[in-house]
Amino acid sequence: MIHQYKNNGYNIVLDENSGSIHVVDDVVYDVLPLAGQLIEQGIRDADTITAAAMACRLLPYPEQEVREAVEEILTLSKEGTLFSEDVYEDYIQAFEQRQTVVKALCLHIAHDCNLACRYCFAGEGEYHGRRALMSLEVGKKALDFLVTNSGSRVNLEVDFFGGEPLMNWQVVKDLVAYGRSLEQPFHKKFRFTLTTNGVLLDDEVMEFVNREMSNVVLSIDGRRQVHDRMRPFRGGQGSYDLVVPKFLKMAESRGQKNYYVRGTFTHENLDFSKDVLHLADLGFEQISVEPVVADPKEPYALQEADLPILMAEYDTLARELLKRQKEGRGVNFFHFMIDLSGGPCAAKRLSGCGSGTEYLAVTPWGDLYPCHQFVGNEEFLLGNVQDGILRPDLVDKFKQCSVYSREKCRKCFARFYCSGGCAANAYHSHGDINSVYELGCELQKKRVECAIMIKAALADEEG
Repeated sequence: MIHQYKNNGYNIVLDENSGSIHVVDDVVYDVLPLAGQLIEQGIRDADTITAAAMACRLLPYPEQEVREAVEEILTLSKEGTLFSEDVYEDYIQAFEQRQTVVKALCLHIAHDCNLACRYCFAGEGEYHGRRALMSLEVGKKALDFLVTNSGSRVNLEVDFFGGEPLMNWQVVKDLVAYGRSLEQPFHKKFRFTLTTNGVLLDDEVMEFVNREMSNVVLSIDGRRQVHDRMRPFRGGQGSYDLVVPKFLKMAESRGQKNYYVRGTFTHENLDFSKDVLHLADLGFEQISVEPVVADPKEPYALQEADLPILMAEYDTLARELLKRQKEGRGVNFFHFMIDLSGGPCAAKRLSGCGSGTEYLAVTPWGDLYPCHQFVGNEEFLLGNVQDGILRPDLVDKFKQCSVYSREKCRKCFARFYCSGGCAANAYHSHGDINSVYELGCELQKKRVECAIMIKAALADEEG
């Protein structure tokens, strides 16, 4: 299977199964659909394919040029970089039966927040339940659970999440110290991360984070008016002017590495490319601005009618970021970061983030859920840090969730880049983790196309 498209003046062909990318001329691009049909029928003779192409009378090229294009296509096919076989589908059954270990926890250190973000899926940090801060005791049990259930895996990940985790800062520090105390005795290495809205960020926090945290996520939506509309304090005041100087200081203190500013765009700022570029112009070099996922009834929810505008925005953003990259002032936009040389391992390509199996969320009172977006839904309560996993059937259900369990993913060119998408988004849109969130899929496919175009353009310039 191949996916071919035009973007920014490039004719791009993706061989879906091998991941090979080809930038081709107009003749090859136009001959490909018919040649592909015949190759898939077992016809690999250049004369036969050329004759069939010329008989169609749809290609405005001389026969010799068509034949050369056909020969090039056949060569790439023989090399396994065009119309290659799916090497993963036979592997999937064994993959689903694999023995999994827990390698990452999202610690909900605070079900409370000092902002009142309009789009917050956590209901202003409360997760539609009660306000609570995680105790040190519960946090220690969570880390003990992780160590006990991580098998022989050495590297473990813990994200301090909320609500706003800095509202429980002393417990964060104490848990980092506790985690470090477990490393040598159990031959483990903790990688701690923090997600914060920045309100309580100060020099002491920055110093600790820079010493102990492998990554930090700084929440900001972009331009002042956009950010303040969606991320106000509970009294309605904007938070932009307070957090921007702190975030800039944080980014610089980390050498513009191992962090990213993370925003959300909604129906109310469909021109989100301006927010990305605003953040870049402020001086941030690691940027993620992502589409909101919300109840369609909400005024800020993205609608299907928004797709043409959003597609054009991604194209605009890709061209501008490419231009800046060539000028030596590039930034890393999270959704355009793509590895064409190696990419994720087979397991990552098939199953994605590992929610419900390798990655779990922990509430302030120690309950375990597949990820932070399922917290509060008792249907997905897996167990607790004291007693462990009490719903192995639910873990198995998530283990078998892959690009092959989702029918709509099987023929999607982007399946090995998004790994089937977010199980929580699928559930919230269709009530089934093996479904897909269609609007999100369309945006993901566009992002993949833009990311590949940027890589192709940079390679073309180097060549």
